[in-house]
Amino acid sequence: MTMSASKILDGPRRDPASGRPARQLVVILHGYGADGADLIDLGRAWQGQLPDAAFIAPDAPEHLPFEALGGRQWFALGERSQNEYRIGAEAAQPVLDRFLDAELKRLSLDESALALVGFSQGAMMAFQSGLCRKTSPAAIIGYSGLLPGADRLDTVNTDTPVLIVHGAEDDVVPVYHAGAAQEALTRAGVDASLHELPALGHSIDERGMVLGGRFLEKVLVKQAR
Repeated sequence: MTMSASKILDGPRRDPASGRPARQLVVILHGYGADGADLIDLGRAWQGQLPDAAFIAPDAPEHLPFEALGGRQWFALGERSQNEYRIGAEAAQPVLDRFLDAELKRLSLDESALALVGFSQGAMMAFQSGLCRKTSPAAIIGYSGLLPGADRLDTVNTDTPVLIVHGAEDDVVPVYHAGAAQEALTRAGVDASLHELPALGHSIDERGMVLGGRFLEKVLVKQAR
């Protein structure tokens, strides 16, 4: 599986609520079959806690294979196996990394001001890029996702904190993937915290938004001081 790193990503944005130049960048990665518009409102929800943050939710680089379905994908899903997730995420990473590098440069920020937030397939990409970039971001949040390549974390060396949030009633990505991700990350020396939310399926609810906002405020505001 290959993907051209020359593809250029873009998507809906929210400038800092303060009106000042951005001091942080929060990149929000949507799930399979959606697009950036599906999640950019997370930025609106978090602007009160992060008034100096810029938010962007890029559209994934590929359309779904059946145009009538609409939506986009970070990589194709056929087998829905661990091997496919790992190969797909690794293939899509250069495209995402190129976008992140360009956005940080545009805002005159470095990796210490970057947070990656992903939902479902977007969470796989947040983990893949956040853990494997040459310079680690400040924070990673994975909602309702899984960790691709959990058996290949021996080269990971990062002090980036990770927040995992998952619905206990998720019937798309079963909640055991969240516990498996936390265990694998902890074994690799990554500071990973997990919240399994009762009575929640494959989505982000107000509880998840609050957890994410508090986590980002704690990490990013601390970094900015």
